[in-house]
Amino acid sequence: MRDEIDAAKAAKLKEDERRRRGPWLFGIGTAVLVVALVGYGAWGHAQRRAAALDTLNEQENMVAHVRTAQVKVTSAPRILSFPGNIQAFDSAIIYARATGYIATRNVDIGTKVKAGDVLAVIAAPDLDQQLVQARAQLVQLEASINQARANQDLAQRTNVRTTQLVEQGWQSKQQGDQDRLTADAQNAALGVAQANYKAQQAQVSRLEELTGFEKVIAPFNGVISQREIDVGSLVSADVSTGTPLFSIVHSDVLRIQIYVPQDSAFGVKDGESADVLVPEIPDRVFHGIVARNASALQPGTRTLLTEVDVDNKDGSLLSGVYCTVRLAIPRPQPVISVPTQAVIFDKTGLSVAVDEYGVARIRHIDVLADNGAEVEVRAGLNPDDQIILNPPIGLVDGMRVSTTEPSERQVTQNVQ
Repeated sequence: MRDEIDAAKAAKLKEDERRRRGPWLFGIGTAVLVVALVGYGAWGHAQRRAAALDTLNEQENMVAHVRTAQVKVTSAPRILSFPGNIQAFDSAIIYARATGYIATRNVDIGTKVKAGDVLAVIAAPDLDQQLVQARAQLVQLEASINQARANQDLAQRTNVRTTQLVEQGWQSKQQGDQDRLTADAQNAALGVAQANYKAQQAQVSRLEELTGFEKVIAPFNGVISQREIDVGSLVSADVSTGTPLFSIVHSDVLRIQIYVPQDSAFGVKDGESADVLVPEIPDRVFHGIVARNASALQPGTRTLLTEVDVDNKDGSLLSGVYCTVRLAIPRPQPVISVPTQAVIFDKTGLSVAVDEYGVARIRHIDVLADNGAEVEVRAGLNPDDQIILNPPIGLVDGMRVSTTEPSERQVTQNVQ
């Protein structure tokens, strides 16, 4: 019995000892784990730092193989293209100036006419009758003038005789005054008759002018581009609602309107040559002349309205056709141009990599113009710079470079 009690006490002592040692062992294990993790982290950091140093050394010591070319310096005129619309040099819509019916139509769409040709004849019987009546009235007024002149002559002779008789005492002064005033009245009547005659003459001239409009005349040489009437059509000569008859265009000389932007407007001069290109006639270049410009920029677009005249006596071009006008705009000073394949575009803007004795230098540029194949640079490059074509993605400022082929150092300085 006593042995069993001693064995139980010994087991309890062991259990108490195990419980007291459990937290101590857990703390030691945790500390060991923390130390292991810190050591692993330090080892990983050292590995990454070593890798970064190796990468940095590799970048510093890396030599990129590139192709280079020297920038171009040119003072040749800028060749600019502008969209334009071909228009007839002269065009007009012919309206009716006499009210009536179309009796004769001599032309149709596409008919070539000369100035003075009769395009159509308007039958206006009412107007013709008004002219006949006005001429008859003119004859009546002419007869009235003759009558008034005769009455004036009679009154003057009577006044002379009566004056003599009054002086001799054979007539009363009353009769003398009456005959004198009658003569004055007949003079006035003659003046009225003459004035009425002149007024009627003006009326006859007006009607003759209007009847002259019964013949519709071509105002200039050209081609009928539109016809609005046919034989039997009723036309009106009202000022506000007049009937349009024909449209005529003079296309021996064509004018093209273009709008030149402000940066090129100062180089546009009248008399300069221009090339006109029509998409539907790709094998021919039409030559024109800068004939006139507005001498002021459009307020909204800051562009200069310019007109180019083109000789079209052979009729190759048509009015209303879309075209492209190519102008050579003189440069105020030489500019530097580089191929677009040398331009770098990133978050900092546009730049170009330059080879400076085997070291790449990144130069930010200010672009003046971009025509697709080349970029004209306003600032950022020097005339003797050697640019890097198709710079690799990893190229940075200060990186060593070498050319993989003979350098394209043809100095192209087209200073004219």
